[in-house]
Amino acid sequence: MKNLIWGIDIGGTNTVCGLVDENGIIQNEFILKTQDYAEAADLVSALCSKMNEVVKAVTDCCVKGIGIGAPNGNYYNGCIEFAPNLKWKGKIPLAEMFKANCKVPVVLTNDANAAALGEMYFGAAKGLSDFILITLGTGLGSGIVCNGKMVYGHDGFAGEMGHMCAIEGGRKCSCGLTGCLEEYVSARGIIQTMKELMNDPSLSEKPSFYRRDFDMLDINREAKAGDKTAIKAYEISGTILGHNLATAVTFTSPSHIFLFGGIANAGDLIIKPAEKAMNERLLPVFRNKVKLEQSQLLGKNAAVLGAAALLLNDVKS
Repeated sequence: MKNLIWGIDIGGTNTVCGLVDENGIIQNEFILKTQDYAEAADLVSALCSKMNEVVKAVTDCCVKGIGIGAPNGNYYNGCIEFAPNLKWKGKIPLAEMFKANCKVPVVLTNDANAAALGEMYFGAAKGLSDFILITLGTGLGSGIVCNGKMVYGHDGFAGEMGHMCAIEGGRKCSCGLTGCLEEYVSARGIIQTMKELMNDPSLSEKPSFYRRDFDMLDINREAKAGDKTAIKAYEISGTILGHNLATAVTFTSPSHIFLFGGIANAGDLIIKPAEKAMNERLLPVFRNKVKLEQSQLLGKNAAVLGAAALLLNDVKS
């Protein structure tokens, strides 16, 4: 009989759910629109109903439990707490809701921690005991593993590198602070940097999207085609990232740092300046010891794999 785990990734727009085996193979994946459910309990009910239908149709399997990655998910209490990009407000006891409906073990954490565990079980961090995974998307998240264990902190919210102050008195962040790292190293951050560069009157070479709306796909395409302004945007963002990674290295001394998410697809455009800046800021004892690499889960449904790895990690612990 095959042992399977439900991996659930809850996002502001979609909730993705899939059965994952111990080799990281996802099957029977489906999607529900998170925004279609006014209350968290309604989404839980719909998910559990669909999950039960799927399991009935799968032969020779045993579902061992459910792992959930969610914004502001707290591993310690199984709650989503005051997530700004979800319509459900306050503290939502999501793990308990799933336990009551599905009658199996349930664990929950935030999406960056889940991604780090996914990398540890199914990606480039296999066999590593000390590493950091940085998620680069709409915002910036981080999952930190030390001595083979995820770092949660005393309250379950360790690893909020996106809200470290990168630029004193800098851009206003959606969290209410100013100068946060994710306002410079994220999709919206790099787009804003690109806009500022294009407003420079001395700019002689204009990118193809000059004077129209553009997104990260446009910036990435232009940079890979050799556009100097787009390359500069990545260099600025990578340098800011590298300076802040140096701080993280000083505290946790990882062997590897992995970049995950859409922006990580830029590869050396962001990795090279980040690596250079990181080593410039490191003490000699740390310098050139830390490998900065792309995640091996790019192009896979890492969010579902990571959520499943969360439960797998609890079982093995």
